[in-house]
Amino acid sequence: MPKSKHDKKVSLTKTAKKGLELKQNLREEIQKCVDTYKYLFIFSVANMRNSKLKDIWNAWKHSWRFFGKNKVMMVALGQSPSDEHKDNLYQASKKLKGEAGLLFTNRSKEEVNEWFTKYTEMDCARAGNKATFTVSLDPGPLEWFPHSMEPQLRQLGLPTALKRGVVTLLSDCEVCKEGDVLTPEQARVLLFGYEMAGFKVTIKYMWDAESGRFQQMGDDLPESASESVEESESDNED
Repeated sequence: MPKSKHDKKVSLTKTAKKGLELKQNLREEIQKCVDTYKYLFIFSVANMRNSKLKDIWNAWKHSWRFFGKNKVMMVALGQSPSDEHKDNLYQASKKLKGEAGLLFTNRSKEEVNEWFTKYTEMDCARAGNKATFTVSLDPGPLEWFPHSMEPQLRQLGLPTALKRGVVTLLSDCEVCKEGDVLTPEQARVLLFGYEMAGFKVTIKYMWDAESGRFQQMGDDLPESASESVEESESDNED
């Protein structure tokens, strides 16, 4: 029986190898940064926005960062004292959870902390965010909406109609209350001028390459020392 032209064996070896190579390259890049920069900071991101994160990295071109791929970053730093790339990096590895990343820089702790503490960008909330204030619309023209959106606004629950080509709200409408978990419909209405979500990058931990010291930001003690103090205090209470 002749073989079908469509019956071809496809090897996935190259694909798997390529993925493995990318991970290996990322691991090597991280370890190279560990060997190059004076400080490593662990940061977390609230209300992630790619465009705003890009703006931050443009302002910090003198430094290097890694975001995402938590497992690869953890392997690169080391997950225990026996496999860590340098002293106490395994403690940094343990903090890579959720939307977290690495910032390598030669800028001081004070400069990094001051810059990121001041940086906050507001943006429109998404479905699932909590409303930070109540939004109520009064009857009358909603001139910021194009007339083509009127049918869509009605689908979102707003009592609207077109009057002389202008989207008009026919009666009072409460879009959301403070503390509400926003639905997709509410979030879409709030896209037009109501910013409730604060995009924020928070610096949480620091590792010093020279001393090997790892500490929580705002803490004068290395984390390991802080933990031992807490343990000794709890022992005394017992």
